[in-house]
Parts: sequence; structure tokens; C-alpha cells
Amino acid sequence: MRQWLVTISTRPAALWAVFLVVHLWLAYVGLTNPTLPWGDVTLQYRPWVERALGGDVVGVSEPWVYPLVALVPMIAAMVLGPELYGVGWFLVVLVTNAVVLAFLLARSGPGARLAPLKVTAAWWWLAFLLLLGPIALGRIDATTVAIAIIALLIAAKRPLVAGVLLAVATWIKVWPAVLIAVVVTVVRQRVKALVGFVASAVALGVLVLIAGSGANTFGFVSQQSSRGLQIEAPVSTPWMWLSLLDPSSSSVAYIRSINTFQVSGPGTELASAVMTPLLVIVSAAVLVLGALVVKSGARPARVLAPLSLAIVVGLLLFNKVGSPQFVLWLAAPVVLGVATSGRHFRVPALLVLGTAALTQIIYPFGYDALLASEPAMLLVLTVRNVLLAVIFVVAVLGLLRLRHGRVLFHPRERQKS
Repeated sequence: MRQWLVTISTRPAALWAVFLVVHLWLAYVGLTNPTLPWGDVTLQYRPWVERALGGDVVGVSEPWVYPLVALVPMIAAMVLGPELYGVGWFLVVLVTNAVVLAFLLARSGPGARLAPLKVTAAWWWLAFLLLLGPIALGRIDATTVAIAIIALLIAAKRPLVAGVLLAVATWIKVWPAVLIAVVVTVVRQRVKALVGFVASAVALGVLVLIAGSGANTFGFVSQQSSRGLQIEAPVSTPWMWLSLLDPSSSSVAYIRSINTFQVSGPGTELASAVMTPLLVIVSAAVLVLGALVVKSGARPARVLAPLSLAIVVGLLLFNKVGSPQFVLWLAAPVVLGVATSGRHFRVPALLVLGTAALTQIIYPFGYDALLASEPAMLLVLTVRNVLLAVIFVVAVLGLLRLRHGRVLFHPRERQKS
């Protein structure tokens, strides 16, 4: 029986079948559950697209929360018309993720066998999507993560193309910009990666300006910087507990202009002001550590995944915005880690799966309970946020181990030279 399961699990047909089932299930829940997990898609993306098609383009006529290229997949989802916009969005994400799976299952040449570690990475990715829930497909982040996965997988051998892909992803949503910093820090042909990124980013910027965005080209920066502490962010956890213990001093409020819930209380304004500089400092420190690890002689291919994980989880841990879809970002470095290091990346891979499962409990199914500061849901939120901190520490320790010539996340093993 075990041998049969192993044989089936290595067959592409099995992966494609599970891929389709997982995506259909997540779309069904996202479009039909009363909690409206895909509310951003049907209630925000569709009106933005309808406005754009009518000549009033967000990001051009007014500042927008996303870079303007984010409109491309949103407009593509109109393929079945406005009444079936949610289904159209599902098709866009389905095709995007299918490209990722096809890439993982691609053979290196005629007659070549599937790469076992990439097959394992594909199974991990599908499990991650299922555990994260409908939010894994129901946000614009799904497109950027798909691009980031492929970019990281090819970064060592095709840095120029990786730079181009990360530039495109950054013009959809900003977070992949940190990955080009990682690639430039680690890969040997860093100049190619940087040239690919900068040239593509500038070219897209020129197209955005030609579209008439003008002063609103970088409006997404001001839109994000003006935010307070979102309730799911790790930094907000003490105030969320305070809202339960002392509602008169801490509370949760809905901010209509950015469609999110924020926590307020003593010290929240200071914390909000501090988080962005802290995020920059931590990210810089992680990159410096990565550079030192590479300089110590560690193989770049081994450094790329833990360094990517450390800097991406840092974006979640030290961010005043804690949207559940941010957890999706973790898929990119972990898929790379599993595909290149296999069992040596098992610890962070399992921790990220746990983080995904807890995030689905929080959103969409437990969100009302969280807004009401119910103790059980506050505990789930706290554990999830602690897990993010653990993943960050594990990734940093993994980098330190590589610097000292040890195998990633395995205390008794050393790298072979």
C-alpha cells in the first residue's frame, strides 16, 4: 500500500488532479461562504475594473492602493463578464498557478526524469494552498506569488529573467521587490539580475506614466504609509488582548477608506510610526547577514532559500499591516527551499504549513470572533503570530549554520565541500 502511494504521488497526473480539486474547492468556498472570503474580488476588484473600462482608471485619476499593473489581471478576470467576475478571477488564478505547477514538473530534456525534490515541492505547495484556504486564491497576491516562485527557482541560472519577472511582480504589488535584493546579494551574476529588474521596472514605469498616472504613479506608497495597526499584525497582539481585558482603553474600529480593521489604544500611534523604520532596519540587517554567509564560502544555491524566507517572514513579522493573504508570500521561499534542499528544509516547511492552517481559522471563519475579541480566537491569533517569529528565528539560525559550514537546519551534519 505504501509503495503504491509513493508511486502514485510521483506521477504528474496525480498532481494535476489534486491541483484541480484544491483550486475548485478553494474557489467554491471563496465564492459561496457567507463570510465572503472573496469579497475583495467581487466587491472591490470588479468595481475598479468597471470604472477603468469606463475611462476612470484608478491609479491614474486618483491614488490607488496598488501599483497600476495590478489592473492587468483584474481586467483579465472580466473575461466572462461582470456577473461572473468571481469565476473569471478563478480562471485567471487557475491558469497562473498551472504555469507554476507545469514549471515544477518540467523535465530537463527528452527522456529525462522528473526532479524528485520539485515534485515534493509541488505537493507541499498544494497542501499549503489548501491549509491557507480561500484567501490563497482570492487576492491579487496570488499572481505575484506565482511569479515570485518561478523567479526564485531560476534566479541562480537565469538571473536576468528572474530580475525581469520580479520587476513585473513588483509593479503588481510591492513586496517582491525585497526578493531582488536577496537575489542580488546571493547569486554570482548579480549584475544581470539587477539590470533585468531595473530596466523592466523603469520600462513599466514609463508605460504607467504614458497612461497618464502622473503624480499618482506612486500613490500606493502614501496609501500604505498612512495606515495604522491592523488587528492581525503581530505588533497589534498586545492591544487585541487589551481590548478584551480593558475595552475602555483599547478597541477595534473599521476604517472605511482602506476597508480594514485597526486597533487603537495607548501607544498604538507610536508603534505605528516605529514599525516601518524597524522593518527597513531588520530587512537591511538580514541582507547583510546573507552577504556575510555568501562571503564565508557557503554555496549561493543553499543561501537563497533561507535568506528569502528570513526577509519575507520579516515583512510579516515587523509590519503594521497583517492581512491574511500576506502569509501566501511565504510560499515562494519555501517552494524554493524544498525544491533545492529537500529534507533539510523540512522544519521551516512544516512551520509554514502550521501558520497557514491557523491563518485560515482566523480568516475567514473566525474573523467575526476576532473582531469581538473572543479569547479562543485571540489565542489562535497569538499562536499564529508567535509561529511567524519562530519561522524568522529558524531562518536566521539556518543562515548562521550555513556560514559555519553546517547543513541547513540539521545540527549534526556538515556541508560537503
